[in-house]
Amino acid sequence: MTIRSRIAAASAVASLSLVFAGQSHATVFSAWQVANVPFGDTLNVRKYPSGTSQKQAAYPNGTVLQMTGRCTGGINLLDIANQPAWKQQQTVRYRWCEIWHDPAKNGTFVTGWAYGRYIIPN
Repeated sequence: MTIRSRIAAASAVASLSLVFAGQSHATVFSAWQVANVPFGDTLNVRKYPSGTSQKQAAYPNGTVLQMTGRCTGGINLLDIANQPAWKQQQTVRYRWCEIWHDPAKNGTFVTGWAYGRYIIPN
């Protein structure tokens, strides 16, 4: 491999590293979906894990969410992934869980928080 090839390869790796560094600090995975929201209503995703925080977006039942894995109370969805679905639901029922989404639908992804009562493992 020539020096020029090595420089080009190193530059490509550095560019990719910068792209991924700007994304969420946690692993993003689509493993949960919106459920149990009353008919005609939607799940509000908030900027911070609080019902009084700024609303970023609203999603209807069935919407698949990209979870970061992080929930309030120190719960990590990856740590409970091998448990039965009902037990996972019970674990996050009264917690806020972080999602990675594009509320403006313009390619700008941000983190937000969904209340655990309205999400289930997909």
